[in-house]
Amino acid sequence: MNMKLLKVAKGDIPADLVVTNGKIVNVYSGEIYEGGVAVSGDTIAAIGDVGRYIGPGTKVIDAAGGYLTPGFVEGHIHPESSSLSIRNFLSTVLSHGTTVVMADMHEIGVVSGLEGIEAILEEAAITHVKLCFVVPSHVPFSPNLETSGGSFDTAIIEKALARPDAVGLSECVGPYIVMEFPDLLKSMDTAAKYGKSLQGHIPEMHGPAMSACIAAGIQTDHESFSEEDVFERLRNGCYLMMREGSSARNMPLLLKTVLDHKLDTSMVSIITDDLDSPDLARDGHLDAAVRTALSLGADFVTAIQMVTVNAARGFGMENKIGGLAPGRRADINITSGPEDFRVLSVIAKGELVCDHGEMLVSYPTAEHHPSLLHTVKLFQPITADSFKMHVSPTARKARVLVMDTLPFIPLTLSREAELEVRDGVVQCDTEQDILYIAQVERHGKNGNIGKAFMGGFHIKGGALASSVGHDNHNIIVMGDNFEDMAIAVNHVASLDGGQAVVRGGKVVADVAYPVCGLLSDLPLNDLVAKKAAMDQAAREMGTEIPNPFMFLSFICLAAIPEYAITDHGFIDVKSQKIIDPVLELIE
Repeated sequence: MNMKLLKVAKGDIPADLVVTNGKIVNVYSGEIYEGGVAVSGDTIAAIGDVGRYIGPGTKVIDAAGGYLTPGFVEGHIHPESSSLSIRNFLSTVLSHGTTVVMADMHEIGVVSGLEGIEAILEEAAITHVKLCFVVPSHVPFSPNLETSGGSFDTAIIEKALARPDAVGLSECVGPYIVMEFPDLLKSMDTAAKYGKSLQGHIPEMHGPAMSACIAAGIQTDHESFSEEDVFERLRNGCYLMMREGSSARNMPLLLKTVLDHKLDTSMVSIITDDLDSPDLARDGHLDAAVRTALSLGADFVTAIQMVTVNAARGFGMENKIGGLAPGRRADINITSGPEDFRVLSVIAKGELVCDHGEMLVSYPTAEHHPSLLHTVKLFQPITADSFKMHVSPTARKARVLVMDTLPFIPLTLSREAELEVRDGVVQCDTEQDILYIAQVERHGKNGNIGKAFMGGFHIKGGALASSVGHDNHNIIVMGDNFEDMAIAVNHVASLDGGQAVVRGGKVVADVAYPVCGLLSDLPLNDLVAKKAAMDQAAREMGTEIPNPFMFLSFICLAAIPEYAITDHGFIDVKSQKIIDPVLELIE
């Protein structure tokens, strides 16, 4: 029992901090009414008429008629997608009113295992954001189809679930549940033993498949794309996480379905999943999602509920975070109203951290643990020949399978095409929008290079390469000639991880990611400028995809339909098999 909190709540002793003259957005009752919040230490002691809690030593914050909302709760995000080191990321979202982040740090785990994740969690501990650890359910994500630096087995997962900051098991993949993968089912049982939530990754699960996932204990899903998905999840008691991020913006359709059909919203939340730093700098975080929800017709209280208490409910944590009520973590936003919604000031963990847009706290650059550094280890030299797809020297043409990315979300579809064969090497064809794509193993384990053909990016005259490639984070490279591809990969390796654009044999734009080949210690605006230069260089090569490097990173993901490229080869996601992109040779 927190005796000080009890005495403050009773009115026996003054509060440490009191917010007055506000309009409380009560996410439990659905009301908005005048009042304030009294805080003891890092916990809310009372709400409503809080004048009685003010004493000589109480810090008083006048909300000046502003709205008081709970701090926002991000229910599913991979902070690594921002490319910001964890302290810079958390500081940035904190300025936008996000005070709790649910993250599995899976991408760090892919490179550096649990040791790396624990190092990142330690770096985050000095911030005012509550970073809740959602333990990865498996690393690598597709064990037989890719090579990763780190790996998780059931013993490591149990060790991680025993941590006090662990709140669930992340990304439990629907098809793996249906196929009864024994290790996954064992880890799900372990999570249940520790009283931790089971977070789903269940795209295209319908009928018996959906029933199986929910019967197995899955509580949430963030992979909804259609009206049918909304009904399937909510009717089955699965929390609907509507994605509004950089690589996928599914919320407009999903929220429209919820509102048009007047569905109950208590199991509906908004998450970002993957949020690139330029979008974060330009639009904000969950505050931007609230503005979008309001523009789509959600009322103010409902919009706030979807980024606070509803997200907390998906983890069974609604009695600790996500609301303004006694006993909850003292995370309070002072905001403008629904007409022009903005977060004005932020109180996190009982401390004023942002006052009218000015951050009052800052965090030093971390001294990174050795497990997070020098992680790019090429197994063998990379040359132009590394990317050639050799076939019979007598062939004139090859009938091939090409994967095309959609322009608005990095899902891939297939098409067949004929390509010229020259000296036994299949040639790409930019007139047909067909590029070479490959992934180079970079963890120093086997030197694998997977090769395939890519459409949808429309680039000419060069190559793009990146050490960010979900969910294995080998080096992904795409281009229309082998020489530029080799230069790009070698340059990324020389940076110890990062991204590069090569044209005509020269590096024209790059950014280094020295932390696991994924993250930069650069301040937000400096990193955004670097990324803008890379995106501009890619646009000058012809692509119309706004964030081509983020899209490129998802082409490696062997768990997202329909096709992918890993260091093992060209992946048919549905069958979970490696296939040959060359279908037939024409003599």
